[in-house]
Amino acid sequence: MAMGGGKKSDAVVAANINVTPMIDVMLVLLIIFMIVTPAITAGFQATVPRAMNPESKEEDEGEIRLGIDKDGKFFLDITDPRTGKYTGPRFISDADLPGQLVTLYATRTTDKVLYLKADQEIQYSRVQEAIEIARKAGVRVIGAIAEQDRAAHPVER
Repeated sequence: MAMGGGKKSDAVVAANINVTPMIDVMLVLLIIFMIVTPAITAGFQATVPRAMNPESKEEDEGEIRLGIDKDGKFFLDITDPRTGKYTGPRFISDADLPGQLVTLYATRTTDKVLYLKADQEIQYSRVQEAIEIARKAGVRVIGAIAEQDRAAHPVER
């Protein structure tokens, strides 16, 4: 006796994953990141020293240097405009610093560079304060002054 039933179906179900939508999403994300990343980093540019400077360099005429000591006090190091001679670092209060920098940089047309030297023991927020004050005063480039380490790395010539 034959078991009668219906027709036997020989259909095989193939399970394929459609990856086309996933690839489309990934390409869109890639394009978004390619556009957004340069915009995020465009706000701040810093030049990091790449090599050690084994030779001492004297201060040039007209350079403005801002120092921050271990107690967080500011010292402005400029050439005296009346005598034209280098005066050395002079203490300046937090309240007087913005006005003094505005006065110094208001007369400059092309050279708006400030050299910054800070003690390694102070908190970085104090350095950020100094940079923000300098930016508001019109400084366009800030250079970092570092200690020279000549003994550890002899110069080969």
